[in-house]
Amino acid sequence: MSPSFGSRYAGPAFDAVDIIRTKRDRGTLSADQIAWTIDAYTYGDIADEQMAALNMAILLNGMNRGEISLWTAAMIASGERMDFSGLRTPAGAPMRTTDKHSTGGVGDKITLPLAPLVAVFGVAVPQLSGRGLGHTGGTLDKLEAIPGWRANLSNAEMMRQLSEVGAVICAAGDGLAPADKKLYALRDVTGTVEAIPLIASSIMSKKIAEGTGALVLDVKVGSGAFMKDVGMARELAQTMVALGKDAGVNTVALLTDMSTPLGLTAGNAIEVEESVEVLAGGGPSDVVELTVRLAEEMLAAAGVHDANPAAALKDGRAMDVWRRMIAAQGGDPDAAMPVAREPEVIYAPADGVLTELDALSVGVAAWRLGAGRARKEDAVQAGAGVRLHAKPGDVVRAGEPLMTLLTDTPEKFDRAKAALAQAVTISAEGAPAMRDLILERIA
Repeated sequence: MSPSFGSRYAGPAFDAVDIIRTKRDRGTLSADQIAWTIDAYTYGDIADEQMAALNMAILLNGMNRGEISLWTAAMIASGERMDFSGLRTPAGAPMRTTDKHSTGGVGDKITLPLAPLVAVFGVAVPQLSGRGLGHTGGTLDKLEAIPGWRANLSNAEMMRQLSEVGAVICAAGDGLAPADKKLYALRDVTGTVEAIPLIASSIMSKKIAEGTGALVLDVKVGSGAFMKDVGMARELAQTMVALGKDAGVNTVALLTDMSTPLGLTAGNAIEVEESVEVLAGGGPSDVVELTVRLAEEMLAAAGVHDANPAAALKDGRAMDVWRRMIAAQGGDPDAAMPVAREPEVIYAPADGVLTELDALSVGVAAWRLGAGRARKEDAVQAGAGVRLHAKPGDVVRAGEPLMTLLTDTPEKFDRAKAALAQAVTISAEGAPAMRDLILERIA
């Protein structure tokens, strides 16, 4: 695979202040204005303070579908595009590709069992993933808890693994949408992260540049998600689906609940262990449900409609691919996972039904225990996190364990427990109003 890099914009030049004023005054930016803006910012010709002002104008006044599509295309053009059209099986047959992107949540380890599960059916999964920041965990951080496993692969290594194994989870190269890296960092420190046109173009520029033929978006909704409101999540999903289709990528989205953590673990090594349980045919029902549903969507988007992912989890085929995938990246699938040195149990304060377990609180606690990072350069603890012993709907008794906090640094316990102070609601009567895990499908 030989990536092609974007060349510098060759059209007319503009004045950054004029472009800011256009969007400030609710005007529509032209294709040339957008192409020039992204190129000029990528190469340092537009100052951070000017792009910050434009981002704020976009946050306040929005963009139409045409502008968002042009903005996304310009970000793709800022770097390389990957091409999987030449991908072949060891027998020489062409391989279709499909990918999944989650907007992030607490206990969201779905990528780990999902990639090998989809590969069982002969569809390649080139899953370029990232690291965690704040209360949402990173797929690469989880997998790096496996002794020997490495995230960074060359293009040749990725292609060989896709051909031979069918799935790869690895770090994205620096050449994909470099404009997005600059814009994302700026949005993070200027209060403009929430702008839906900028979120959608950020996600989709990278996913389209990755070169997959089909894409399923898992858009999380709830306290532990970036999007707390269903209406906003739906708008984001619709925008991203439209961008994918405009670029020729068969794209669908699911809105899924993130008001409570997925599964019974939030951390790194403990989430890998739970993922292996799912691949062994067990595991928490919500993790299994979402894994199977996303696999069905990914396979259908790639043109495979007669697959039975649930059966492939039960009979060990997905586990076989997992073991090959981990070994291909230097990991030992049989190795013992790291264990935190210090556990502390939180007990139920009363008898009753657990009616609420707030995802954000659990995510922040896991982060404070060392499972996440506040800055990109921070290290994470492989064994840190929160292990849950009950989920909403379960009957609990006073003095029974509700969750176990795990860390190598016990001085972190107090701040983690502070994050959990309002996380749990126990009702003496009645069951909680259970929310569906999968809220909506958008295509």
